[in-house]
Amino acid sequence: MNAIQRKDKLIHSALPVLFLLTLIIYGLVLRPYAFDQPTIPLEIIFLCSAFFGTCHLYYLGYTWEVILDNAIKKLTRGLPTILILFAIGIVIGSWIVSGTIPMFVYYGIKLVNPKYIYVLAFVVPIFFSMFTGTSYGSVGTIGVVIFGVATAIDANLHIVAGAVIGGAFFGDKMSPLSDTTNIAALATDIELFDHINSMMYTTLPSAIIAASIYIAMGFIYPVDSLVGNFMEVEATLNGVASIFNFNVLLLLPVLIVLLGSFKKLPTIPVLLTSSLVACILGIIIQDYTFDDVAQSVYKGFDTSMAVWQETVPENISVLFNRGGMYALNDAIIIALFVFLFIGILDTNKAIPRIVDKVFSYAKTKTSVILSSLFAAGVTNSMTGNQYATSFIVGEAFKFKYDKLGINRKVLSRSLEDYGTMIESLIPWHPTALFMVSVMGITVGDYWNWQLLSLINIIIAPLIAILGIGCFYNSKKALDEKEEATDRN
Repeated sequence: MNAIQRKDKLIHSALPVLFLLTLIIYGLVLRPYAFDQPTIPLEIIFLCSAFFGTCHLYYLGYTWEVILDNAIKKLTRGLPTILILFAIGIVIGSWIVSGTIPMFVYYGIKLVNPKYIYVLAFVVPIFFSMFTGTSYGSVGTIGVVIFGVATAIDANLHIVAGAVIGGAFFGDKMSPLSDTTNIAALATDIELFDHINSMMYTTLPSAIIAASIYIAMGFIYPVDSLVGNFMEVEATLNGVASIFNFNVLLLLPVLIVLLGSFKKLPTIPVLLTSSLVACILGIIIQDYTFDDVAQSVYKGFDTSMAVWQETVPENISVLFNRGGMYALNDAIIIALFVFLFIGILDTNKAIPRIVDKVFSYAKTKTSVILSSLFAAGVTNSMTGNQYATSFIVGEAFKFKYDKLGINRKVLSRSLEDYGTMIESLIPWHPTALFMVSVMGITVGDYWNWQLLSLINIIIAPLIAILGIGCFYNSKKALDEKEEATDRN
């Protein structure tokens, strides 16, 4: 072991990380934007990095048994949250086939009153994202409907686009069904609902301020609510109503999740209980068969199950053809490879050593939180991938948070405040490119009206400086610190 210790200098800890960063820059940045080539899948990047890290540790003198043991320990600790990702896919499929999500979609569309187009363009997508777990799906469905209404009444489309995107992102961050929300909790080893609760300290004030401004915009840029026709809206409403029946009992699956969140019950049993109730409701209230319900849980709902309906509008299929236990396969597989890589690096405590060196100036709680915000923003801007951002920055900072007695849910929040939340503002980011393709408006047109993210960029560091919602020296943070010490 003395020989290992002599050779295992900081440069040796940094080499696997530098190899990873090189692959990320080449595979996710240079290939698509400089060479006009497809990106390298994130799974391949982390697999290659894990192989490089293993070879390097073997060169340093560590045995395969020691390396494998550390990788298995990391994978074992991440297993509960990976199971949550499977459960979320089941929830989405069961909530759709039961009619729960379609009911919210139906009545959400009915709320689109042209007289309050700007604030509703913000508020309605919140509920769509919250109950579907996808900001992309929200923008691509109800966002398009709202945009069509806005065009018909000659509203300011730049404001509407910014409002729709902001609302979709806020709902996504508050949703236990969101992949990026779950990944942030997974990357920092905290409970999902603790992460969502922590996010409210920054995103909720941002959303309230943004909504207030959008209300004011309704008076500054008034629209004529009598202009235009709303055939697209009616077609969507009729399409949803033709394949689903609505009943107040369909609120039960949602109430179960909300109750579980309020009482801080274990996540997986809560989600599966909600899914079971949804499946029962689907059989009782809807016209779908038992096989349809089982298939929705297994591989996701498909509008083709509505055999009595000859045609279903494409936007309805886009929104509802999702879910099932394999719905989050990409997130699960990426998580496994990331855990493998990080577990291998745990062998010589590479990441904590690098962070201590690079962020040696960050000796106070505030400076550490601000550093993690900055690191999340830079990493997401470079990689265009929130999964990579959460795992890389989360692993880099969580032990530093433990050392200073800062609850890790502040870290998970920071990963999203300057990670997920800024994606639509970065012109080259895949998220921004998606929004532009759906809305038909450039980032330069809507960025200054995407008020949620702009306000959140200010609030996130501000509350860190003021110490609001940072849970300093809380029992949870101290417990996490002790657990981390025991692992080391």
